[in-house]
Amino acid sequence: MNQTKPLENDTSSTSPETIELSISGMTCAACAARIEKVLNRMEGVEATVNLATEKAHVRYTPGAVSVDTLITAVRKAGYDAQEVVEASHAEEKARRVEIYHKELRLFWISVVFTMPLVLQMVLMISGAHVEILPRWLQWLLATPVQFWIGKRFYIGAWHALRGGGANMDVLIALGTSMAYLFSAVVTVLGLHDQHVYFEASAAIITLVMMGKLLEMQAKGKTSSAIEELIKLQPKTARVERDGQIIEVPVDSISVGDVFIVRPGESMPVDGEVIEGHSSVVESMLTGESLPVTKEAGSKVFAATMNQQGLLKCSATGVGSHTVLAGIIHLVEEAQGSKAPIQRLADVISGIFVPVVVAISIITLSLWWWLSGDFTVALINAVAVLVIACPCALGLATPTAIMVGTGLGARAGVLVKNAAALERAEKIQTLIVDKTGTLTEGNPVVTDIVLCGEMSESELLRIAMTVEQGSGHPLAVAIVEKAQQAGVRPGAVSHFAAVTGKGIFAEADGQAIWLGSPSYLLEQGVALDMAAVTRLQAQGKTVIGVASGEQVFGYMGIADKLRDSSVQAVARLHQMGIAVVMLTGDNRATAQIIAAQAGIRDYVAEVLPQHKAAEVQKIKASGSVVGMVGDGINDAPALAAADVSFAIGAGSDVAIEAADVTLMRNDLLGVVDAMRLSRTTLSKIRQNLFFAFIYNVLGIPLAAFGMLNPVIAGAAMALSSVSVVSNSLLLKRWRSIHS
Repeated sequence: MNQTKPLENDTSSTSPETIELSISGMTCAACAARIEKVLNRMEGVEATVNLATEKAHVRYTPGAVSVDTLITAVRKAGYDAQEVVEASHAEEKARRVEIYHKELRLFWISVVFTMPLVLQMVLMISGAHVEILPRWLQWLLATPVQFWIGKRFYIGAWHALRGGGANMDVLIALGTSMAYLFSAVVTVLGLHDQHVYFEASAAIITLVMMGKLLEMQAKGKTSSAIEELIKLQPKTARVERDGQIIEVPVDSISVGDVFIVRPGESMPVDGEVIEGHSSVVESMLTGESLPVTKEAGSKVFAATMNQQGLLKCSATGVGSHTVLAGIIHLVEEAQGSKAPIQRLADVISGIFVPVVVAISIITLSLWWWLSGDFTVALINAVAVLVIACPCALGLATPTAIMVGTGLGARAGVLVKNAAALERAEKIQTLIVDKTGTLTEGNPVVTDIVLCGEMSESELLRIAMTVEQGSGHPLAVAIVEKAQQAGVRPGAVSHFAAVTGKGIFAEADGQAIWLGSPSYLLEQGVALDMAAVTRLQAQGKTVIGVASGEQVFGYMGIADKLRDSSVQAVARLHQMGIAVVMLTGDNRATAQIIAAQAGIRDYVAEVLPQHKAAEVQKIKASGSVVGMVGDGINDAPALAAADVSFAIGAGSDVAIEAADVTLMRNDLLGVVDAMRLSRTTLSKIRQNLFFAFIYNVLGIPLAAFGMLNPVIAGAAMALSSVSVVSNSLLLKRWRSIHS
């Protein structure tokens, strides 16, 4: 893979854009490497080409190049390209099916012409000393296979050579042409003491076509995850218009439309429940098998299954703006991306074909010189050309990535790109934010400790007045407690918040400090440390309310640990991963929460702006660091980590900054992500080993005359199929929740 280079037009005010090009004409890893090289030579362009998906992911600067320029460059390199049109999955599948059936017809025609030739070869090997088919008939049967069925190899070879590269087509065209032309010359000159090898040239082309057909089938299965996601969304929906319920295509629904979902039906789009009460299965999006209760005000998502109740909903997300569409887009981007582990295969593929041609020429020369038999030398040289196709190298990584990311999506683990999937396997230390990650993120006020003569309702009124405009989870807990007590807020002015510490405000004309004990101490407030320590010893966050040097009271706020956190931490430890908790809470509270979760290492009293520094500190120790968070204040730390995970219920900023989004709201999703990463990378290594060992053993065997060209052709065809099939074995992987 080419090293990513900086855009050379950064001084321009034009922002880089990203497009996908559908590439046709690629036959092996050398083709993908060639197109990548051509595109990356252009000013302001960063491109990766995926052989398995037959697409190029291109980031370019509009001021430097245009889409037409990119397409023209690909065509000059000997291939065809067109911009991928969004939302054309059905058309794309229909196109692939049409191509497959066309190839299948040509394959069977090739089989009809080739079988008599192969049958004669088998009889000759079995001991028959007379050619059953006249040579002119053998020539007649081999010619349409060579120049009609095999025309694609000549066209592909010509385009590749004209573009300054060489690919599989060059090897096949060169090898089969040598066997065919030698046999044709022998037939025309009537050299009956020489063998003819029409069956070799025809059989090689037929076997290569068979391998490509099997490969097309297998590659189709690797992308089945996306097709399954697309099938989940219904084609029609029941919409309320002008007081009537009518059935309309899903594509015609607009934001704000009211739709009805009966029991047993799927949600057509994203929405919010207006009326009704039911439970909805969201496993297709989150991997969570248990139904989720839905009532007025609840969010519903396209493709999720309504169970028993009738729901009336208002559409909030349609078309490409649904959660399902976002998942599909993310999976497609991940499947089209390239893992760093593929770099070695790309480098080798770029120089592979010229090296193989050189080995073939050396084989021909040495055998002819040493044995004096040109026929034997030719056949061995042909075998070298045929056995050495680098298809398997090009498919080893992307097919496993396609299957792995698809499986992740079905389990509620959305991987942004292949590089993140690869890095996740290497994580040694996982840093977890406490609130909303280890805990449920819904803190509640559990204790109120009064000081002096102030009543509980008055303390809640002051706290509610100060906190009423804040969206912080602790502020929400205080406001909810006050509302439950029937308290109304007063007027507030001169509001000033100190991030991670507390608030100063004037409430009803009185100067109020509200925040952590350490914040109040900084303001010179005298605290009852015995009361504070007692609450902290119970694992609760303490918030004090004071005016001047007088403290009015304290509130103990608890956030329940997620049921799955203890199990997740235990599994991470079993996997050899150190877990570190980060929290803004005081050390006593942090110690208790960490102990409850089974975490040995924690860092307490960390301000939001210092979380990234803590990540960098652990990275500096030489550890590969993962970070899990859910809030806006986690975004810098997520960006600083080697691999970042965002809880799906978290903020959009956190999700945008993260490499992996967990649709389930628990830490077990991280365990699934790491298990999936390890399994996928193991499969990639197996694929690369098979691809490398195949060529390492195959080329010498062919060069030493130990492989017949027909056998070499069959082995070459099956090598790609075996790599793709090995990737499909990934489908046996199961989520923890399966």
